[in-house]
Amino acid sequence: MKTQKLIIPLCCLALSFSCKNEEKKETSTATQTPQTTVVKNSSEKTYAEISVAQGGNWVDGPRGHKEYSEGTSFKNVTKLTVPKEHTDHSWFIRYEGPGWESNKVGYRLYLDWRNAIDIFGKTTHDIILPKVGQDGFDSYHEMSDWGMDILKAGKSMGIGSIGRYVDGKVLHFETVEETTAEVSNSDNASSVFINYKGWKTAGDKIDLQSTLTITPNHRYTKHQITPSEAIEGIATGIVKFKDIELIEKSTEDNTWAYIATYGEQTLVPDKLGMAIFYKTAEVSQKTTGEHDHLLVFKPTTNRITYYFLGAWEKEKDGITNKEDFISYLDEKLNTLSNTNQLQ
Repeated sequence: MKTQKLIIPLCCLALSFSCKNEEKKETSTATQTPQTTVVKNSSEKTYAEISVAQGGNWVDGPRGHKEYSEGTSFKNVTKLTVPKEHTDHSWFIRYEGPGWESNKVGYRLYLDWRNAIDIFGKTTHDIILPKVGQDGFDSYHEMSDWGMDILKAGKSMGIGSIGRYVDGKVLHFETVEETTAEVSNSDNASSVFINYKGWKTAGDKIDLQSTLTITPNHRYTKHQITPSEAIEGIATGIVKFKDIELIEKSTEDNTWAYIATYGEQTLVPDKLGMAIFYKTAEVSQKTTGEHDHLLVFKPTTNRITYYFLGAWEKEKDGITNKEDFISYLDEKLNTLSNTNQLQ
C-alpha cells in the first residue's frame, strides 16, 4: 500500500458552493506528512466516521475566511463540536464532514453552511471511508480502486439533506450558533447524529436534531429529524438536473410515497438513481426549487422519518438501468406499505 498523505491547501480557486463545481485540482504549499489511517475489518458491512486535521493552526486564507494550515495528520473522533472558524474549503475535516457507508454505498454530509449530502459510489463491498481524502483534498473526485465521489451536488441539498424553503428559495445553514456531530458503530448499523443549536432562517431560530442511520446490505439511509419549534418550510429534496424527469409513486392507501430520478447525473457521467421515501401525512407540498426537487414538511415538533438512497450503475452487483431501478423502488415501497418501515 502506498504511503497516505495529507494535503492542506493554502492557495485555492475562487469560492464555489461545492468543490465539485470546479473539477480542477487544489494546490498546496503545506508540508506533506504520513497519515494515520483506520484499518477496518473486511467483514464489517457498515461504518461511520468523522476525521479532523491535527498539528496545524487556523490562519487567514485567500477565500476571505479562516483555513486550517500546516496540518500533519488526521484523527478520527467520535464527537465534534464544529469550530467557529470552520466553513467550506477550510481543510479541517477530512472530506468536509462526517461519512457513513454500507457495503453498497457511501454518503457524506458537508458539515458547514451548505449542509448538503453527497454520494460515494463504491465498486467494492469493502469499507472504504478510512481511505477517502487521505491522499489529497479532492482526490476522491477521480476514480480509484474503491470508487469515487459521484454526485454533482452543485448548489442543491444533494440527496436527503435538510434546508428551509421560503419564498421560492432554499435557505441552508448560514447562521447556526453551534453544530455538534457524533458517530456510532455497532454490528447492526452505523449512525451520524447532528445537533444544530440556534439555526436562524427568515426571522426564526430553532434547534434541530438529525439522525442518519445505515444498515448492512442496503443502500438507503434512514433520516430522522426533530425540530424544536413548529415552523413552516423545513424541507428535503433531490438535486435537480436538466432533462432528468421526476418519478413519483405512492402506496394504494397513500400512506407512503417516493420521489426519484434516474439518468446521467454523476461527475463521470454515468447512470445514477436517487430516491426519497416519505410519509405523505408529514408533507405539506411537493414542489420544485431552483436546484432541487423538494418535499416540504408540515410544521411540527414531532420526529419526522424518511429514507433516501443512491444506486450507481458501477456499484458491484448493482442496478444498471431505469426499469430495474424503479422495480427496486417499488419493492421498498411495498415493504413500507406492509411494515411501515425499512429494516
